[in-house]
Amino acid sequence: MSPMPQPRGGKVSPPSNLYTAILAVANAVLLAAIVYVTFVCYTRYETIFGMP
Repeated sequence: MSPMPQPRGGKVSPPSNLYTAILAVANAVLLAAIVYVTFVCYTRYETIFGMP
């Protein structure tokens, strides 16, 4: 509870989704990098988790 009283009848603005969009783009870039590294490792070494 806030010590300051909330004004009644005021228009409530929804929070911006900018941070959600930035987080989604960052996760997409991270996933793309993981897929790329996995693909390159598999094509070069024919294994993903083992030592060549």
